[in-house]
Amino acid sequence: MILSSLLAAVFLVLFLGLIRTQVSTSQLSSLKWEDLIARLQPVEREGITAMAVEHLHPGPSQLGKAADEMWKMIGGAKGLARMRANADVLIALAAHAQAWNLEEGVIVAERMRRDGLALRRAVVGVGLGMTCGYGKGRAASYIREAASAYYLMQLRLLALYEASHAARYSSLAAAL
Repeated sequence: MILSSLLAAVFLVLFLGLIRTQVSTSQLSSLKWEDLIARLQPVEREGITAMAVEHLHPGPSQLGKAADEMWKMIGGAKGLARMRANADVLIALAAHAQAWNLEEGVIVAERMRRDGLALRRAVVGVGLGMTCGYGKGRAASYIREAASAYYLMQLRLLALYEASHAARYSSLAAAL
């Protein structure tokens, strides 16, 4: 009985999160480019980049940093929440680029949506790990995945703007 209630609560939270994401996405798509840039929240860029590069380009020793150290590198819960919120804004910025470069804009936006899904899964994994006590190994893996997905989204968006709208590239790079 308790297990089924807990399971129902988890599904309800996930469902409400999905609805919130859909509403947020539709609101963001109606904003102007300048308004989207203004919505970007600051993140721990150096820490995220260091973790993502380490994760995407593994070396001979793949132990990496401890979960506590990685947690600090991304800015903790606040940093994770900011990455999650910024992911939707980055996707909306990619959608804006479709006006200048339809074919590539569509492809990059879809790749970024998939990166965004990976980021959301990692955020859920970190949250569940913190509340259910998965262990530090799993939490560390999810933190790395979140940082890597966010890092890839930034790289994809910057490359799209560099190729499609060089005039806005420098403003975007400064905002990120």
